Amino acid sequence: MVDLNDNRVLIVGPSWVGDMVMSQSLLKTLCVNNKNIEITVLAPAWSRALLERMPEVRNAIELPFAHGELKILQRRKFAQQLKGQFDTAIILPNSFKSALIPYFAGTPRRIGWRGEFRNSILSDCRKLEPKKYPLMVQRFIALGLESTAELNFEIPKPGLISNRQKAINTAELFGLDPTKKVLAICPGAEFGDAKQWPERHYARLCELAIQDKWQIWIAGSDKDQPIAEAIRKQIDVDIRHSCIDITGQTSLGQAVDLLSLASMVVSNDSGLMHIAAAVGIPVVALYGSTSPDFTPPLAERVKSVTTDISCRPCFQRSCPLGHKRCLTEISAERVYADLNSLITI
Repeated sequence: MVDLNDNRVLIVGPSWVGDMVMSQSLLKTLCVNNKNIEITVLAPAWSRALLERMPEVRNAIELPFAHGELKILQRRKFAQQLKGQFDTAIILPNSFKSALIPYFAGTPRRIGWRGEFRNSILSDCRKLEPKKYPLMVQRFIALGLESTAELNFEIPKPGLISNRQKAINTAELFGLDPTKKVLAICPGAEFGDAKQWPERHYARLCELAIQDKWQIWIAGSDKDQPIAEAIRKQIDVDIRHSCIDITGQTSLGQAVDLLSLASMVVSNDSGLMHIAAAVGIPVVALYGSTSPDFTPPLAERVKSVTTDISCRPCFQRSCPLGHKRCLTEISAERVYADLNSLITI
């Protein structure tokens, strides 16, 4: 594990919402192993809404560079303000640029997986054994342990803290009624359409749920608004009013709070799927090109839905064969049955 005398730890956080949520398992592990630890997370500005809901985080520093920007000189200059502040840095992304700031800041111990020719700027550069750590969350946690340690304990699950009264106030702000049973659906996927269950299937699921007196909330970013609109248009007009689209209207923090009020969530493999699991809501997770054997929602009441066709998981952004059968062959009726099975658990 990270040296117990090294209390000041900098975590260079991931660039994706779901990965950031899963990184909380590492933070929890560090806190269990060192009661006096002070964790600071260096991450993009959007992540603050998540980090504020992680009690393990002492401080958050905004990374002032866009995703993909190298800007070596600017990173060197930025790193000067961090000199002497940390004993250890754990770099979760595998990129060269993600390791530069701890290196320029002179942080004594810099831990990360080997990748992108960054061996020389990590003081503890480790070779990843995928078979030993098949889950991404395991790979995060392993960086908080000594390189020879075994990950032979139960993985602590993420747990984002949401203030219920604040969440209720947020629901009222958007004209939502959290006193009814709520099915939140998350039909977007930042990675690509190979992770997106078809709109017509979502619409059919909504119809099945509405007929059973569910209220539907469609959650997502502004990029998901066309998908949400397409889903609503395919729902029978007489019951469409029970499906409320809030995509693109909420901040990430508001989305966290609203998902915490849902009774159930059905989601593609996405950041919102991991958020829903982390606020303790039962999740039916739909996997197409990706796999629950790599990035499952880390919660107790979860049903991961896949097909067994031979070409999945391909981990491609778009279906290389053009048919997307890994998702089209998952019926709304099957998903609704899985949803109801979770209710009884």
